[in-house]
Amino acid sequence: MSLATLVDVLTKANKENYAVGAFNTNNLETTRAIIDGAEAQDAPVILSTSLGAFNYAGFDNLATLAYKAAQNAAVPVVLHLDHGTDLNLVKKCIDAGYTSVMFDGSHFPFDKNVELTKKAVKMASEKGVSVEGELGTIGGAEDSVASREILLTDPQKAVEFVEKTGIDALAIAIGTSHGAYKFTHAEQQLDIRRLSAIKQATKMPLVLHGASLVPKEIVELGQSFGAVIGGVQGVTESELKRAVKNGVNKVNTDTDLRLAFTAALRQTLMKNPREFDPRKILKPSTQLMQKVVEDRIRLLGSSGKA
Repeated sequence: MSLATLVDVLTKANKENYAVGAFNTNNLETTRAIIDGAEAQDAPVILSTSLGAFNYAGFDNLATLAYKAAQNAAVPVVLHLDHGTDLNLVKKCIDAGYTSVMFDGSHFPFDKNVELTKKAVKMASEKGVSVEGELGTIGGAEDSVASREILLTDPQKAVEFVEKTGIDALAIAIGTSHGAYKFTHAEQQLDIRRLSAIKQATKMPLVLHGASLVPKEIVELGQSFGAVIGGVQGVTESELKRAVKNGVNKVNTDTDLRLAFTAALRQTLMKNPREFDPRKILKPSTQLMQKVVEDRIRLLGSSGKA
């Protein structure tokens, strides 16, 4: 099946009121887990790479791996640049065959964000590539993305931003945060009223970043082998379902895959200290990441939507 654009998969999601999962990858095991999970659920999927992932794996290495995996998948796969803050990187990804790019100018003043995002849209539209923009900042830190301040998205500004830039999807800030170290549940509240107002005003696909659930089973598995991530949690399943019901059509997942990979790896090494074949050592991590992908796809309502 050929690669899909963000417009291809989100137009249907917007119409039928479900969300498509966007999962970040930086290596072979994570890429396989994402594609295999989407195929098992017969679901469209967004395979995302970031600047941090390119710095780790090398641009050509990771871009080629992701492109080939997406191209050979049995379900629609969007090859997506996540949090591109540099127009040169945006162009590089477009030239490498990416079908979707995110230009993140959310850290700039509104007018500068509009100016740069418009340039990204012009660049991408010439190649039929979709563009995601961002208005508002969600705070937290993950990979190469960091923000100390949370600025929730204003519905009327969102309309102006969409009209002036011509983007295909809008990432909004309604109370989530990047990374695993978020809030206690009492503090973690999504502003669903704000989300509904943005959806009603823009009528377009909306994107939720920082939507890690931090699955309990993975936290407990990690803790049993020394990973200290207790006392916090991400967005709850019920909150995420409400967000999708009220207009979110793309949900990003990165932290939960990292937690799954690390928890399974710790367990494997503890149980099999004599094993030295990396293929055998990494297999349980790949399997647990795939489970996270499949669970998330079902939660978002995109199973069977390929």
